[in-house]
Amino acid sequence: MDEKEQILSESEVESLLENLAPAEPTPVAKPRERAAVKPKLKVTPYDFKRPERVGKEQMRALQSLHEGFGRNFGSSLSALLRTVVEVKLTSVDQLTFAEFVFGLEVPTCFIVLDAEPLKGNFIVDINPSILYPMLDRMLGGGKEDPVMLRRPMTEIERRLSQRITNLFLEHLQQSWSNVIDLEFNIIRLESNPQLVSIVPPNEVVVLIGFEIAMQGLRGLINLCIPYNSIERFSSTLVANSWSGYGRGMINSETQAHIGMAVEQSEAELIVTLATSRITTSELLGLRVGDVITTSHDVHAPLVVSIGNQERYLGMPGAMKGKKAIQIQEVVPPVDRPKPNKPSGERSEKIVAPKS
Repeated sequence: MDEKEQILSESEVESLLENLAPAEPTPVAKPRERAAVKPKLKVTPYDFKRPERVGKEQMRALQSLHEGFGRNFGSSLSALLRTVVEVKLTSVDQLTFAEFVFGLEVPTCFIVLDAEPLKGNFIVDINPSILYPMLDRMLGGGKEDPVMLRRPMTEIERRLSQRITNLFLEHLQQSWSNVIDLEFNIIRLESNPQLVSIVPPNEVVVLIGFEIAMQGLRGLINLCIPYNSIERFSSTLVANSWSGYGRGMINSETQAHIGMAVEQSEAELIVTLATSRITTSELLGLRVGDVITTSHDVHAPLVVSIGNQERYLGMPGAMKGKKAIQIQEVVPPVDRPKPNKPSGERSEKIVAPKS
């Protein structure tokens, strides 16, 4: 190739330079940048305004304790209102006192309690949506469709609501007896909870909620316990086992404890003076002053029953101006079977009044 052929034209030089221009490099992560990439961590938010002062074990203990309370309170409330009432534990939470108060309806039944020997006050809040139907049931109503009332309680309604509150406190005292013996007293009853301040607004409280179901109606009863009142018993709550009790051998100490409890228990004692059979027409024809004759001899002993079991024979009398019975003989229940009543007749028992 000669020298003339080796010379490039101007256009060829420009074309060659364009082809030799380096392309934009693809961004590659540097080793340090790759090392900086970390997997995502699970972050749990923490609100410093609502410190969790109550441990999980204590919360579980409180939940187990009040589950049994709800069942017992529901049974007693059913007997008081003469209808089926179901009480179920719905929640056990910790929050500030301000959040508890501003979450309630106005007006409501807001009861402040004194719980000796604890410092501070407990609070029981009964929702009006279930309180007024219960009061209506106590006054003989409950058959008509309930009317949702939004007004403060009258003086009569306040007194009737104390019967429900006293029943609530009676079972609450029994439930807490394994931890501490409490004595509850009602200090005040308010309709507006925002007018009551038992602890600072930011103080932590334990809120225990119960749902009451009665005749298709539902409402809430809230129990508010300031944590500073039960703080010194927190270790007792954890130490006690509320999950259940296993069966084991009964020692002499346990037998003595059970024996003392049985000895102090009360039993209903009934003395049957006499029995007589009369027809229904004779029963309907009885008037004031009529005398019912019986075949029982005045000198014969009387039957003394405990519950439905005939256990003793005794003679009637008086002691210190009161009617009395002197036990003379022990009769096993199997030795005295009750006679069958003939059909078409009614048997009337003459029972001695309690002395």
